[in-house]
This record gives sequence, structure tokens and C-alpha cells, in this order.
Amino acid sequence: MTGPAGYDPHAFPPFAVTVDLAVLTLREGRLHVLLVRRGEAPYQGDWALPGGFVRPDESAGAAARRELAEETGLSEATAAGLHLEQLATYSDPGRDPRMRVVSVAYTALGPGLPEPRGGGDAAHAQWLPYGTQGPLAFDHDAILTDARQRVGAKLEYTCLATAFCPPLFTLGELRGVYEAVWGVELDRPNFRRKVLSTPGFVQAVDGPPRLTGGRGKPAALYRAGGATALHPPLLRP
Repeated sequence: MTGPAGYDPHAFPPFAVTVDLAVLTLREGRLHVLLVRRGEAPYQGDWALPGGFVRPDESAGAAARRELAEETGLSEATAAGLHLEQLATYSDPGRDPRMRVVSVAYTALGPGLPEPRGGGDAAHAQWLPYGTQGPLAFDHDAILTDARQRVGAKLEYTCLATAFCPPLFTLGELRGVYEAVWGVELDRPNFRRKVLSTPGFVQAVDGPPRLTGGRGKPAALYRAGGATALHPPLLRP
């Protein structure tokens, strides 16, 4: 059987397409990654990134949101509210022992995400501090490393850091995002000056300040501004 203009779709070996998700959030001031314990072979019992096969009737982006909800137990509303962007395509011929599988990887970011629960072919889902997860199944170590590097780089020249924050946040909470992702401690006055002098980065919110639990006075609240890029960039030390 041939297709249009004599094209034969069986002339090439078939392969599968999957999606994998590096979901990152801040919990107690530390960068955490969402992992699932695989309930099926291959790598049964090992930690892995959430993900799965793309269905014939859906896009990779739709598959990413569906798998995120199915494998982690996050509600559809929570999954839909995450910042989701395509990271890269991983196509090494030996990356999956079952068959030739090409994966489209995504990075998902969100603030204060709830405890997940396993579902689908995931026996268990859990937030783990980044760097404590140990070896992951397939090539997920490389995907997770690439995601961390991508997010760290984008914090320098975009407003992506606000995706880790609740709708209303303090500058201390925003600074905590940079410190957790970059793994450095930032000078508070210098960070505040840079943020407030960058047009459209944050917008002050009218209302009572928030108690932060420290010894200082309550901190003013802000929301994400209308800008998407930082001019000038906020470079890591």
C-alpha cells in the first residue's frame, strides 16, 4: 500500500515517540524535582522522570500534560497551570531497550506544588531535592541536567523566575528562586536594586506587607510584571 504520489510509508522502520518531563519547584527553599518510581519493565523500581508515549491523535504538548496528570496524580487544573516549555529532543538509538524511541522532553515549573501520587505505569511519585535523586532510568539523568542548565540560563535574561513564585510574592522569595537554581547566595541590596530597576520585571501590590518569619519588618508584596525579557540581564555571580 502506498501513499500520495507513490510514497510507501512501510519503506522505513517504525519507531515510537514519547514525552518526558523535568518538573521543578521550590520546597522549603530548595530546588526539587518530581520523580516517579517505575512500576513496569524496563527499569522497574527505578526513579524516572514522568512521561509516556504520544498517542496517534495528540500532539507532544498535549501528551506531556496528560502524562503529567496521569503519572503524578496532579489535578488537571494544577497541571494546566504549570509553565511548560519544550526542552530538547533525545534520539540516541539505544536510549530505550524496548525499541527505537525518540523523546520530546519538556521542562515544567510551578510554585508550591502539592504532594503527588502515582498513577498509570508509575508505582509512586515523589518530590526529591535536586541532586539527591541518584541514577535515573533511561537517559533521564541527561534530560534533568539539561533542564536545570536551561532554567538557570533563562533566569539571567528572562522573567522565568516568577514562574516559581505564587501570584503574590516578596523580593526575598524571588531571590530564593535564583539562589536555589543557581546554587549561590546573592547580595540582598544589590538584587533588590537590580530587580526594581528592570522595567516590567515585577509590579508592586497595594495592601499589607507579608510577614516572612525573620527578624526584620514585614516585606512588601509584588506580582509578575508585563515584561518577558530582562534588560539588562541579571547575570549570576
